[in-house]
Amino acid sequence: MTDPSRFLCAEAARSRGDALAGTAPYGSVWILIEHRGGWPANGFDGLDLEPGVKARVYAAAAALRARMLLIRRHGRRTSTSPPRWAVLRQDGAGEHRQRWGTWQRDEDLVGIIDALDTPGEAGRPPVVLVCAHGMHDVCCAVRGRPVGRALSERWPELVWECSHVGGDRFAANVVVAPDGVYYGNLDGPAAVTAVGEHLADRIHADHLRGYTDLGPPQQAALAAVLRHAGPAGRYDYAIEETVREHDHDHDRWRIRVTGRLTGLSTFEVELRSHRAPPRRLTCRGPHPATSVSYEVTALRVG
Repeated sequence: MTDPSRFLCAEAARSRGDALAGTAPYGSVWILIEHRGGWPANGFDGLDLEPGVKARVYAAAAALRARMLLIRRHGRRTSTSPPRWAVLRQDGAGEHRQRWGTWQRDEDLVGIIDALDTPGEAGRPPVVLVCAHGMHDVCCAVRGRPVGRALSERWPELVWECSHVGGDRFAANVVVAPDGVYYGNLDGPAAVTAVGEHLADRIHADHLRGYTDLGPPQQAALAAVLRHAGPAGRYDYAIEETVREHDHDHDRWRIRVTGRLTGLSTFEVELRSHRAPPRRLTCRGPHPATSVSYEVTALRVG
């Protein structure tokens, strides 16, 4: 049982009503490395790997701003097959590519560098990643592992637990890659519903943190459109125009969201940013930090 006197960032965020929309970090390339042992608090950086290999893989990833995540199957099931690695990417227009390999020696991870230079294989189903990185943040374990179990029971071949994806206070967090879609504030049943709808190409505003190829205000604008007009496919809408203005202590945006399919409207969304006072945003964070949220002030059919 959780100690009631212990600070838990996800409970605090829910009590405050922290907004989800507009909180997905940027990313269009993901590097996944299956690691069945314990995960260091800093993920890949903390692994005891051959220094030269580690430096080369890290440099190749940094050059593409690729996100590096450790992965494992839920429950740490024993396996006789070698651990896997993968490079996943999306180009923002619906073209998804994946390349998978295996590793038994540290030197085998050099294959990731080659994979970053090749397009990869098209047509594979997406990967569902559930942050369950307890060494990084308590809430990721407490809330992430039950979600990992629920999703693994439903889609055992698609689902992996993963290391830190950002936004611990929104645990449980789920990322669908290479689609580049973040979901948060999930429990088991909500996660099964959200992922099931996602796999059917019906993305709902509920639990949506954002699309990783968009900036935060664009993510918030698109979430507002989905909440108003109903669920839509990952690439059914496009951001056509983004205009930023500064008004006293707030930034304001006017964002045009255009439907790409017949029957979908164009929307003009106006937003205003709010910067919260410093707060504890993670369970382990030693210092308070600020966060930015986006208030939709107007939404019109364009």
